[in-house]
Amino acid sequence: MVETLFSTQSPGIGGTIKQRYSDFIVEEITPSNQKCSVKRFVQENASENPSPIKVPAQPNDRTFSHLQCEMEKINCDTNFVISRLTRYLQCSKKRIGYAGLKDKRAITCQRISLFQPDVEKLATFHSRAIDLRNLEWKQERIEIGDLKKNAFTITIRNIEGTKKEIQGKIEKLLKEIGKNGVANFFGEQRFGGIREVTHLVGKEIIKGNMEKAIMLYLTHPSEKEPIELQEARKNLLETKDFSRASNEFPIQNRFERSMIHHLCKHPNDFVGAFAMLVKPMRYLFSHAFQSFLFNQVISERLEQGIGLEPIEGDVTENGVVLAPLFGFETKFAEGKPGEIEKKIIEKAGISLQEFQVKKLPEASCRGNRKKILLKPQKMKLLSIEKDEFNENKLKAQLFFELEKGSYATTILKEIMK
Repeated sequence: MVETLFSTQSPGIGGTIKQRYSDFIVEEITPSNQKCSVKRFVQENASENPSPIKVPAQPNDRTFSHLQCEMEKINCDTNFVISRLTRYLQCSKKRIGYAGLKDKRAITCQRISLFQPDVEKLATFHSRAIDLRNLEWKQERIEIGDLKKNAFTITIRNIEGTKKEIQGKIEKLLKEIGKNGVANFFGEQRFGGIREVTHLVGKEIIKGNMEKAIMLYLTHPSEKEPIELQEARKNLLETKDFSRASNEFPIQNRFERSMIHHLCKHPNDFVGAFAMLVKPMRYLFSHAFQSFLFNQVISERLEQGIGLEPIEGDVTENGVVLAPLFGFETKFAEGKPGEIEKKIIEKAGISLQEFQVKKLPEASCRGNRKKILLKPQKMKLLSIEKDEFNENKLKAQLFFELEKGSYATTILKEIMK
């Protein structure tokens, strides 16, 4: 799923990202332009002796029922944190709101809201990987999309060359990116990270093949996963023995295990197995397939030499081309852009009507459009220094901000090539 088409002409610097958790820092910026800054986990020995949570008294006005706070985390995804909190507070996951999912192998800070939590229990919550602070009672729940943008501080390691050579390359790339932007591809994490399976599952859901979708999610392999998990997936694929799988799948694979446990009790209820996932997970699959097709539209434009600038027939917003996130209400563009959109749908073997998923209505997609051009803001080179973890190599640290729904890896792909 990693795109190989580049929007920039300048040579890349190579290197490695996410070698250390602190190499990838993500800070959410609220609609009111306030940054949720990382603090705890960028310090040495940050996992030890966390500060106690200070829960303010709830106002007499009970419409202030959502306790909002900043949540900083290290090496765990947003869904894991929510599961951890709900288990501790003994409440439903529906009570916790958030604006967006943040990277796992990183240090991130974002806002969440908790509806009428048990404040006494919350005050005693502590974790080596999660920090809750700046708690405040609000009337509003934080919903998906309730953010303005994200700020990224990225360290690229294991770079070959002299400091002067690397600086020259980066400065050329930043100038080119700042002037022209880059193709707004969805990043690999949209498709399931190392397994790159999420969009494949999404396609089968949209086609109504629920059993195939479930088995893909449970058994699709990756050599980058632990051997124990690889074997569990292989055995389930060969035997379809869900009772055996319930013993073999590692306890940390909580999503797979919840589906497997359901199928042990209800062997043919594959729709019910999907219902074991939290709602954001259930529509993640079909959205991933939308994203895959969106990337295909951009790639086709680049391969045909059309590029990212508007041509006759394009749907635009403020002069920027919008490509489809296909759904059952999608209207094709006119002219050549419309031909490309139809070609991608036909190649995928999907009709627009199939995005209305009768077997799993919450996975249905009405359709929308998204900018194909991405321009980072406030992009700058912070430093180039000796890489203390890779002998005779250098590291470079960059900072930039991106609109919500955009991926830092898309920018890094252009810089590293």
